[in-house]
Amino acid sequence: MSELVTMSHGSQGDQVSAETFRRWPGWCVTSLIVVGPLVAILLVIVGLWGRQVGIADLALLLGLYAVSCLGVTAGYHRLFTHKSFVAGRALKIALAVAGAVAVEGSLMSWVSNHRRHHRYSDHAGDPHSPLSVGDDGDESGNAPRRTSLRGLFHAHVGWLFRAEPADEQRFASDLLEDRDLRIVSRLFPLWASCGLAIPFLAGWAFAGTLTGAVTALVWGGLVRIFLVHHVTWSVNSVCHAFGRRPFRTRDRSKNFAALALLSFGESWHNSHHAFPTLARHGVDRGQLDITAACIRLWERLGWVHDVRWPRPAQLARRRKGIAA
Repeated sequence: MSELVTMSHGSQGDQVSAETFRRWPGWCVTSLIVVGPLVAILLVIVGLWGRQVGIADLALLLGLYAVSCLGVTAGYHRLFTHKSFVAGRALKIALAVAGAVAVEGSLMSWVSNHRRHHRYSDHAGDPHSPLSVGDDGDESGNAPRRTSLRGLFHAHVGWLFRAEPADEQRFASDLLEDRDLRIVSRLFPLWASCGLAIPFLAGWAFAGTLTGAVTALVWGGLVRIFLVHHVTWSVNSVCHAFGRRPFRTRDRSKNFAALALLSFGESWHNSHHAFPTLARHGVDRGQLDITAACIRLWERLGWVHDVRWPRPAQLARRRKGIAA
């Protein structure tokens, strides 16, 4: 945001002022979503220091983490962004709502930004590459090979304040044609609020006290949102900077095994960028992918169909060291 302040006065300065005014509400909401959980956690930890964390609090944390994480990984990402499978109407709506409970933005905005990321991955136009083109890149759009701390910060969280929103008509026109998804996306503030109200009310019902409700809100709401956010953002930053690249891609995406459990399989990022539409990202033996396991279960239950599973010949064509 510093570049908005240092520009000259006059007509250009008037344009900057108008742009700043236009983007200010979005910055405020983003700041609340990004910083709010962290600040609230720190304040409440001070107040609850030395008190035991209850089983119900941890159960809410784990349960709602799984729901909201699957909403992002299986719903926002693999179903709606990449169409890795087709879901029945009930599951489709449930996954869209679960993704909103993660408080990472509305369905349409999330999908639009992610499709834009894939189109320009690690090149000019990518909203959250750690190999940021601009200060360090060249005019042709070629991304630099080095990753700086500044680039990692930008990819992790900084881009949320700097990037222009992706054009939903351009990047998510197919989803906008679905009435169910339009309604769910527009009601994002409601679903985000439910993600806080549910643990609060559950804690109240279980403990019967305001203190029990607040601690449940902290662990099942704020801590859970904080963890889901930073695991998701780590895929944007860490998985474009560290790890292994078994497949040929035009970007610097990498597989980072240490994040596989927490990210429910999203950190097999090089595999995903090599084969974006596959329902399974952990395509090699021993690669944990909880999201893919859930999709497999839903397929057996008849809740999803036309699942795009990896095929050995398909993987071999793009594996490094093997001729196409």
